[in-house]
Amino acid sequence: MHTIYLLIQKEFRQVFRNRSLLPLIFVVPLVQLLILPLAATFETKGIRLQVLDADHSPQSRALTRHFAASPFFHLVDAPPDARAADDAMMRGLADATLTIPPHFEADLLRSDAAKIHLSFDAVNSTTAGLANTYSLAIINDFNRTATATASATAPRFWYNPQLDYPTYMVPAILVLLVTIIGLFLSSVNMVREKETGTIEQINVTPIRKYQFIIGKFVPFWIFALVDATLGLLLARYVYGVPIVGSLALIYLLLIVFLLAVLGVGLFFSAISSTQQQAMFMAWFFMMIFILLSGIFTPTESMPEWAQRFNLINPFAHGIRAIRMIMLKGAAFADVRQEFYALLIYGSLALTLAINRYKKMNS
Repeated sequence: MHTIYLLIQKEFRQVFRNRSLLPLIFVVPLVQLLILPLAATFETKGIRLQVLDADHSPQSRALTRHFAASPFFHLVDAPPDARAADDAMMRGLADATLTIPPHFEADLLRSDAAKIHLSFDAVNSTTAGLANTYSLAIINDFNRTATATASATAPRFWYNPQLDYPTYMVPAILVLLVTIIGLFLSSVNMVREKETGTIEQINVTPIRKYQFIIGKFVPFWIFALVDATLGLLLARYVYGVPIVGSLALIYLLLIVFLLAVLGVGLFFSAISSTQQQAMFMAWFFMMIFILLSGIFTPTESMPEWAQRFNLINPFAHGIRAIRMIMLKGAAFADVRQEFYALLIYGSLALTLAINRYKKMNS
């Protein structure tokens, strides 16, 4: 244990002597956490909507006001006819057209049913799909105020009642930033000593391989947990993200998640000859696994092969578990599958890193 303690002490000294490394560990992740939840969003606001109102009734104007009151739509000049509306869409002056036919109010009052027509510029399919979703929500809200039959219908949104996108993104980005610290710094740490030649001096000492790997592992484990703590404070007091579940359980999941991430980083460092090689492998690994992890889109909407691939994806397990604990108040029984998957993954990664580290007198 004394040998491991001395190795950990050496790693801390090396980090704190490198003044360019400290901002990368503590400042950059926090700045990213402040910016990314606002920038990494699928919300689309300011959709240019033109309204072709052929009814000119109080109800048609009320429907138009519902769209105008939404932050997702911006009303542009009303076209005089359908040809002008199509031309505006063609020239990119409008993103959507709401057509209200004649007798809209009469049909609504007579039968509680009236037809309208919505057209979207679907060159950008994501924007068009979101505009359609927003439109349906606005129309449903209009129905509740305009008809008695729909007044009893009111949707309820659990766990994120305001449908706030940063609330959905912050837990995932927190896991992402912990990953960046753990994976990239650990992947270049050992190989840096290869390039400088200091690892040769360590190789001729009686230090055993597992002691050397643990000495490399623990400091970045601690740094990542400190970053996670600062990230949780920002999530709570800057973005107002509720932390419904147990903090102890959050840290338990982060500890085993970092076991997997740092183990992979040290494995890459052990098999690499240069820092560039280690960084490339770490970047390739991180991009593939993060894009498939569900950080932006639900994994349920992915192809079946991608969902099966996520069974060996540590990021998918980590993001799912942290979201469930923070937003739903999940207990250990709810995330035990993710916990054990990360524990097995991390144990295998560390074992591979120890076995691949070449030491002359191991």
